[in-house]
Amino acid sequence: MAILIDGKKTSQDIKNEIAARVAEIKTEGGKIPHLAAILVGSDGASQTYVGAKVKACHEIGFESTLVRLDETISEEELLAKVEDINANPDIDGLIVQLPLPKHISVEKVTDKIKPDKDVDGFTPSNVGRMALNWPAYVAATPYGIVELLKRYNIETSGKHCVVIGRSHIVGSPMSILMARNGYPGNATVTLTHSRTQNLKEIAQTADILIVALGKPEFVTADMVKPGAVVIDVGIHRVEDASKKSGFRLIGDVKFDEVAEKASAITPVPGGVGPMTIASLLYNTLLAAEKKVYG
Repeated sequence: MAILIDGKKTSQDIKNEIAARVAEIKTEGGKIPHLAAILVGSDGASQTYVGAKVKACHEIGFESTLVRLDETISEEELLAKVEDINANPDIDGLIVQLPLPKHISVEKVTDKIKPDKDVDGFTPSNVGRMALNWPAYVAATPYGIVELLKRYNIETSGKHCVVIGRSHIVGSPMSILMARNGYPGNATVTLTHSRTQNLKEIAQTADILIVALGKPEFVTADMVKPGAVVIDVGIHRVEDASKKSGFRLIGDVKFDEVAEKASAITPVPGGVGPMTIASLLYNTLLAAEKKVYG
């Protein structure tokens, strides 16, 4: 049975470390980190995610601002709200919760966020800096995965890393981070996706398999090399009458059978998911302390 890479425990460790630093800042009379979130509309999942982020801020001693906007807001009005927060020196980090209503351009909104407040790591400036291995706010999910690999002392140098999925939020940045000169990094990376031919055969060659395809239980045991490290980024609700909630959560990896073959694996839930918020908080601390842009 594989070692369980516990994102829930690791994320709590990171939050404890950040809370300790916030306590030091208070003692020193310094500026308390302040995260602002903009939520457009009433999407249930988005409200849950933003609520969890605000709660985490309070737990570690950050200040937070939640801006709720009606889904009928115009693109121009939303861009103006982003500009207001850009200009507010008290706010260190800004996130705009996705998805946005169809009449609003995600690209325009993302590009409007000041790079030094972009703690989601989505602006062209931060993506470019990350690709160049310059100081940057790295997107929260990839950063969380890197931190899990580091804290579990998983060797990456010279290993073959296969990434399944090429999204701008996870797959593409993961491929860059795993190939960079550093630790975790120095891996030989193959980036695969839905159009990749012989995907099963390529996955079988991976020492480290990172799955962010968005298809429930897509990766099965016959796709995994014995002893591989498997990172499952996916999360899906499936009906389950035996659960009080009526559903259970599964990932992109068929956990039970792959765990028998892997050397280490992230569970769903409790793997990559909790690391995303911890990484966002860490980026906000960096922003408050001007560690990236000075």
